[in-house]
Amino acid sequence: MRRVVVVGASAAGLTAAEALRRAGHDGPLTLIGDEPHAPYDRPPLSHQILSGAWPAGRLPLRRDEDLDALDLDLRLGTAATGLDLAGRAVRLADGSRVPYDGLIVATGVRPRRLPGEGAHVLRTVDDALALRDVLTPGTRLVVVGAGFLGAEVAAVARGRGARVTLLEPSPVPLAHAVGAEVGAMLSRVHLAHGVELRTSVTVTEVTEDGVRLAGGEVVEADEILVAIGSLPNTGWLADSGLTLGDGVVCDEYCEAAPGVYAAGDVARWYHPLFGTSMRIEHRTNAAEQGMAAARNLLAEPEARTPFAPVPYFWSDQYGLRIQAYGHLRGHDEVAVVEGDMAERRFVAAYRRGGRLTGALAVGMPPATVRAWRKAVADGTPWHETVGDGAAAPGGPVGTGGHHGRRTARARR
Repeated sequence: MRRVVVVGASAAGLTAAEALRRAGHDGPLTLIGDEPHAPYDRPPLSHQILSGAWPAGRLPLRRDEDLDALDLDLRLGTAATGLDLAGRAVRLADGSRVPYDGLIVATGVRPRRLPGEGAHVLRTVDDALALRDVLTPGTRLVVVGAGFLGAEVAAVARGRGARVTLLEPSPVPLAHAVGAEVGAMLSRVHLAHGVELRTSVTVTEVTEDGVRLAGGEVVEADEILVAIGSLPNTGWLADSGLTLGDGVVCDEYCEAAPGVYAAGDVARWYHPLFGTSMRIEHRTNAAEQGMAAARNLLAEPEARTPFAPVPYFWSDQYGLRIQAYGHLRGHDEVAVVEGDMAERRFVAAYRRGGRLTGALAVGMPPATVRAWRKAVADGTPWHETVGDGAAAPGGPVGTGGHHGRRTARARR
């Protein structure tokens, strides 16, 4: 494993490079990134950068001297355009080829777009700065997509005095991810802060005046943000021979092919804790998976370790801290097990089959949330999580006790 190449110079790629050096790799190490900027943090884009609380200079993940200490062949502003799997080389947009003995793919995702011109997306620092420049008091901003990114931007835009309309195709925003009751609670928070929220509407295109809905109506806007999800950056791998399917398909060790591993938003790997393949677009997972892929790349086959974290994500909206551990999607039941949803201070537990698979907290202390991480990691049986009773009447969120609160028995 003399020559190692990491494609993707964001959190996953950088932490992979650092882990390779820590693990003793002293050979040539190339880090390739399509943006001209040194590796920087992305979560602050929709918060501190968009609000103006931070200058862009606070975003870099490492100081220049820390990058220099890694002794990298750092190739920024140059995209990877192809992979020669048999010849073990990465092709770059400048026409060069970078040979490798080991490869880590960490090329992340790109925003989905709508037909038409003039809408903003939010993925890069340049995207964030361009949107920040136009978010002035009175600006009419239409946000297409009420997922976590769209919701965060809506909250920041209201804080900057913009008039915000949030358009969402689902009846309840985020219901597929966190459940209808939690999604409805977060919707009420936006309404309370003056956001015009319209659900069950489909946007078909961006127009000169705003966005057009499926029925023909045009919702007028001065500025538009399209936040309808992301696509994994696998186009450059189309003819490589790697298995692609909503990401680079990997095994539990993050291996996609002999000597080729993937990490971060672009990686779809088999998660042994939950017994399913998944792709996670969260900052914490990117860093953890970058390190895991690097360690497994260098290890002997029998010494590799499955990558089986308890996924974690967070979101800040109007001063509310939302945190979640585990695998919430595809859940069978949600139950409020601590606190009170009406007071916006609660923990909701998520069941799939007979076990606890996730927990989401709003407005709760960090120590409380971390305790639920262990309960998810331990595969705590559902009956130990919720205490008395099976699914309560009236819907998937328990209604027994005050505002659906049940007695929590998770191991804390």
